[in-house]
Order: sequence, then structure tokens, then C-alpha cells
Amino acid sequence: MVGRGSRFRRGTRTAIAWLGLLLMTVSFAWWQWTSKPGPPIATTTRAPVKPEPFPVVVLDPGHGGQDSGAMFAGVLEKDLTLDIAQRVDRLLQAEGLATVMTRVGDAYVSLADRAALTNRIPNCVLVSIHFNEDSKRASTGIETYYAEHPIPLGEPLLSWLPFLQTAAAAAEGPDIESQSMAGFIQEALVVRTQAVNRGTKAKQFFVIANVRHPAVLVEGGFLTNKEDIARLTSSDYRDQIAAAISEGIIRYRDLKQHQLALAAPTPAPEGHE
Repeated sequence: MVGRGSRFRRGTRTAIAWLGLLLMTVSFAWWQWTSKPGPPIATTTRAPVKPEPFPVVVLDPGHGGQDSGAMFAGVLEKDLTLDIAQRVDRLLQAEGLATVMTRVGDAYVSLADRAALTNRIPNCVLVSIHFNEDSKRASTGIETYYAEHPIPLGEPLLSWLPFLQTAAAAAEGPDIESQSMAGFIQEALVVRTQAVNRGTKAKQFFVIANVRHPAVLVEGGFLTNKEDIARLTSSDYRDQIAAAISEGIIRYRDLKQHQLALAAPTPAPEGHE
């Protein structure tokens, strides 16, 4: 009896050992299978943000309120400037640009307030809209101005004192950005309206000389010229002026966007420091 019990116990221990070995083998196989790497997880690489040179355009309809500007046969400059600015405003917003109007109705706004409003906006351009007058009734055409030497902020009095402007100009370089935008707008205006091209010119008009952003002033025709005013009374012609101003601004923005993209650092390839 003792011999049989001993053999039984040895057989039981052997069976338990084999069972334990089997469990260990199965466990190892399960761990190997579950620990295999799965398919790579798809990752989305965010496209680089397109540089934005300026998100806001300040539109400045000249004159307003008691300041009628030039007038001819009941046509007032202040009405034309507001009409054109509103048309440009709609076009630019359709292009995704935000706009700010220095006046939205027939209200007087001082030149200093127009410049101050523009300077409060961190990143923008200014387009001031006007119409010409001249003692010579034959004078005709369109011209666009930029400030050759912007006045340093905090010194607005310089814009009214030519001899001080000369001294300030010696320390300031030419306003290349405003000149560039003026060129785009003037070119578009002449192409769309077929008006006489009076070119781009540098002049220290207060509202463009006293802002810290690119700024231009458009003279869209002479209210003292019968042919010019006949065209300006046409809504279709005013549409063309507005479209040209908008087009010039967009072309200037595209140029600045391209320049910013070229200047942006090239991202290093993945896996490299």
C-alpha cells in the first residue's frame, strides 16, 4: 500500500508540473500575440498657416458734415467719397478682409481723429478717398498720393509746417510700402476707368502722413471738369472706381503675402533636429 501511494503522489506531482508548464506556455504565447504593434496611427500634419500681412483695411471717405469738399452743379465731394467707400467696403469684405470706416454717414470727422483711429489698429492699411478741383476747367484724370516721409508719431504739428517737414524728412526714409500700394491702386484705376493717368505722387497730406501704416489718398477725378463729373454721376462708373481700389489693395496684399512667405523659415524635415 505504501509503494502504491508513493507512486500515486509522484504521478500527481508530475501531472501538476506538466499542467503548470502548459499554462506558462499558453500565457507566454498570449502575451506575445497581444503585444504585437498594431498598424501605425494616421496623423494629420497641420498645413502651415498662410502669413497675413494685414487683416484690416481702413477706408476714409473724405470730408463730411459741414465740410462738403469740392462741389459742382449740386454734386458734393463728401457724397461721392462716402458712396465709393461703401462700395469698396462691400468688395473687400467679400474678399475676406475686415474693414473700418472713418465715417459711416454724413458726419464731420477731423483729420486728427481719422489718423488716430487708424493708429489704434495694430495691423492695417489706410485708403483715403477724395475728388479733385482746379481753377483750370480742362484739368482731368485720376491720381494717387502717398506720403514720401511719414511724420513721426507724437509730432503731428510737423505736417502743417513745411520747414519742419524738411528737417524730419532728412531723418526718415521714403515710404516704400505706401508708394507700392499707391502704384497698384493707380494702375487698376486707369485700366478700369480709362481716365487720364496723372500718376502717383508724394505729398504730405495730413491723414496719410500721420499714420504708422501704409496709407494712400486717391483723387478719383475733377469735379470742376464737365466730362469727369458726367462719368462720376454714373453708378456703373463708380462701381469701376470701387472695383479698381479694391483690386489694387488685394494685389498689394498678395505681394506682401508672397514676401512674408519667402522670408518665413523653412521647417526642418521630420526626424531631424
